[in-house]
Amino acid sequence: MLNSETVVGVIGAGAMGAGIAQVAAQKGHQVVIADAMAASVARAKDGHTRAMAREVEKGRLTREVADAVLSRITYVDGVSLELIGAMRACGFIIEAIVEDLSAKQTLFRTLERVIDSGAVLASNTSSLSIAALAGACSHPERVVGVHFFNPATLMPLVEIIPAITTRGDVALQARALMDTWGKVTVVAADTPGFIVNRVARPFYSEALRVYEEGLADAATIDWAMRELGGFKMGPFELMDLIGNDVNFAVTSSVFEAMFYDGRYRPANTQRRLVEAGLLGRKTKRGYYDYREGAVVPEANKDSALGQQIVDRVLAMLVNQAVDAVHQQVASPADIDLSMTKGVNYPKGLLAWGDEIGAAVVLERLDALHAEYLEERYRPSPLLRKTVRDGGRLLT
Repeated sequence: MLNSETVVGVIGAGAMGAGIAQVAAQKGHQVVIADAMAASVARAKDGHTRAMAREVEKGRLTREVADAVLSRITYVDGVSLELIGAMRACGFIIEAIVEDLSAKQTLFRTLERVIDSGAVLASNTSSLSIAALAGACSHPERVVGVHFFNPATLMPLVEIIPAITTRGDVALQARALMDTWGKVTVVAADTPGFIVNRVARPFYSEALRVYEEGLADAATIDWAMRELGGFKMGPFELMDLIGNDVNFAVTSSVFEAMFYDGRYRPANTQRRLVEAGLLGRKTKRGYYDYREGAVVPEANKDSALGQQIVDRVLAMLVNQAVDAVHQQVASPADIDLSMTKGVNYPKGLLAWGDEIGAAVVLERLDALHAEYLEERYRPSPLLRKTVRDGGRLLT
């Protein structure tokens, strides 16, 4: 049974793994964080030290409490056997390693040889199949998806994803544990992208389509989505922040996993940026130039053009949320909660669709479908049914 006495293991000491380890330690758990790269472990340790210093400086923690948090974290680096051995006493182990199915499967198979029979194996994957991870294990019933959002210390949402082989009480225990960590938890079906990374795809892909058509440049699209749409960041500045390599990898993974459904097709523009190494802020160039002295592009602040962009992207987003309900990815309430708490959307998409009017959303999609004759613009059957029945999207 997972509880406050459970020793938490985190494998992968990158930004996400380090954040998860900090959250667990701040909630009173003994934590073991491990990574094969000594430099990654050193960065995680330094990051935790600086984070606790900021908490003390801002008066949110006393020095004694901050030191106690740091004392609960054990750092391990080295060859795989040393890393795996360090997990022996852990009852809840979450991997946050590279987003590669084979690597994660190998890790879980190796962990099973040393951990306790009651230990839970969790994956922080953003888009890979939990069933595929569990299928590599001798005891797939104890494998569950527990997907945090970056930065894990600040973002409240955690998606709980049981595979078809996950034992019911394992998913319940994982969710209950995350609740004690102060997280907002939702349950998602084990489908590509789960909730957020499935529903949010048009925020990027439709913006890229508008860009590739020459209707507007990146600065104009970002301005429209921020100032007229109410989003905290525009799609291009957000892709540059996330990393174009990361965003493109998730899009490609979901596209492939959805059997190449045109709704999820990646954009050549983003692929070319990745191929050129223009990954965004981390390389100083992406859709924007972040080098010293670079000229900041001016947006075309034409309100009619901007509203056209917002209406188009938003229709695609609402349609994705409706289709997620139709495909039983999650409950309508969990879908709307996920988009506000996981990616800071100004409103839940189903509620937003009701505000716009389901019939208006359908009309916009039908117009796009008629113009392009592409499957990406096909309305969800549930959207059509809702309009036909005169119902609401968020019920």
